[in-house]
Amino acid sequence: MPKLQLNEIDLKILGHLQSNARLTNVELAEQVHLSQSPCLRRVRNMETSGVIKGYVALVDQKAVGLPVSVFVNVRLEKQIEQALDVFETAVQQWSEVMECYLMTGDSDYLLRVVTSDLAAYERFLMDKLTRVPSVASINSSFALKQVTYKTALPVPT
Repeated sequence: MPKLQLNEIDLKILGHLQSNARLTNVELAEQVHLSQSPCLRRVRNMETSGVIKGYVALVDQKAVGLPVSVFVNVRLEKQIEQALDVFETAVQQWSEVMECYLMTGDSDYLLRVVTSDLAAYERFLMDKLTRVPSVASINSSFALKQVTYKTALPVPT
């Protein structure tokens, strides 16, 4: 499917949905100054084209017993396609890994991991991460405080 070209109204719709994905189509149409049918059509087009990937509830990690955030730098022995594939496949299976990025620089991957406590992170490290073939080094940094957290992209409006 060709890439969807977003215009000013589409970007306004995205801005409002990022702030409150529970808006009804009527409310959204009012806020972006469109009638309901064209507004719904634009939202559906952005959903089918993959601009809107889905809708979620953002949950407070402390409220569900996962107060520990760890940023983990992982370096592989070799950066060959097979090793990268094995690592990425493993990481995608672990519920503790919230984000994983292939990086440039000193480490190959940066992970954001959440756990209930230090012992749970140790179990994750020993039972999962260190068992992936080709992992050469792991460097963990524990977050002391979350200063800012955003999920909304700064789309121009």
